[in-house]
Amino acid sequence: MSAFRTLDDAGSLKGRRVLLRVDLNVPMENGRVTDATRIDRVVPTIREIAEQGAKVILLAHFGRPKGKREPKDSLEPVVPALGSALGRTVAFAPDCVGDEAARAVAALRDGDVLLLENTRFHAGEEKNDAAFSDALAANGDVYVNEAFSAAHRAHASTEGLAHRLPAYAGREMQAELEALTKGLESPQRPVIALVGGAKVSSKIDLLENLVAKVDMLVIGGGMANTFLHAQGKSVGKSLCEKDLAETATRILAAAERAGCRIILPVDAVAAAEFKAHATHETVPVDAVPDSSMILDAGPQSVAEINAAIDGAKTLVWNGPLGAFELAPFDAATVAAARHAAARTKDGRLVSVAGGGDTVAALNHAGVADEFTYVSTAGGAFLEWLEGKALPGVEALRAQS
Repeated sequence: MSAFRTLDDAGSLKGRRVLLRVDLNVPMENGRVTDATRIDRVVPTIREIAEQGAKVILLAHFGRPKGKREPKDSLEPVVPALGSALGRTVAFAPDCVGDEAARAVAALRDGDVLLLENTRFHAGEEKNDAAFSDALAANGDVYVNEAFSAAHRAHASTEGLAHRLPAYAGREMQAELEALTKGLESPQRPVIALVGGAKVSSKIDLLENLVAKVDMLVIGGGMANTFLHAQGKSVGKSLCEKDLAETATRILAAAERAGCRIILPVDAVAAAEFKAHATHETVPVDAVPDSSMILDAGPQSVAEINAAIDGAKTLVWNGPLGAFELAPFDAATVAAARHAAARTKDGRLVSVAGGGDTVAALNHAGVADEFTYVSTAGGAFLEWLEGKALPGVEALRAQS
């Protein structure tokens, strides 16, 4: 039995009003959706429920209207892109509770799809207010959560509703939970985690949780510089949080106690300017010129990372190894990502990745589709990696 209730546990949905929480917080420009990735990901679940003959009622947030009705944060402009992705008409209601929502729901026939207006137009949403949760629940018979990316928020539409109606994980949420379980909760060992990005300060909880759970931890990107500095190496003009040297030392000591091998860069690609195609050189990490900054891990570091990936059965990836937005300082990220993808394709590695920059980096390397699972959830994925309970997920746990 799954640890979470899924659509497989829901029984027949024919004729039932299904409140489906989705993430439609998509990029918009001039009233048009510019990236439909999040829409595409929820289409299979919407289709599956509609094809069972249920009335599908979509709940979603958009932007940060802070409990007030903000025309710029209306979900109505998302309707054409959603209808196009689904290949069917999507109705829209100008509110998510009250008479307007009730009328729109009452007009639905079996198999119809309705999008309700932004849940965050009501202050009760982010406060997880009981009366607002009740008002949302009045329009449904069943609740399905398909918004893992909002699962770290205890809001009315992500957590409160799950206690008022029979509640289940949608297919995308289910895939995410299964991938995360394979990644850290019950992984095939050895497990390697690769954590990159700019700052240690934003990932202290993450690093402290990972050293206790994984066998090898690669630290890359700007945050590696703070660890190199803590080890007494000069990092020149590199991005470095020198005030966190003590924290870095503490994490290294915790890793040693836990038997977790830390992998830091041994060589670096350094340049005097932060710009694409800047004049650069590859140097050992203890020989970075004072006038230069580290912008990528060097080839020896990549070889060491790839060898470590070869020795692992599970990889959890969050963050790039260098300034991947600027060529040629994308080389380490691209090389390691392609190596991990090849191991995954050969069936030798379970690879789970997530976080905003991570998705962009893997797309840049052309391998996002070749990892076992790539999460588009930013905050929720990070909080899960940090070992925190996610309210929207906990509410879907199967009762033993």
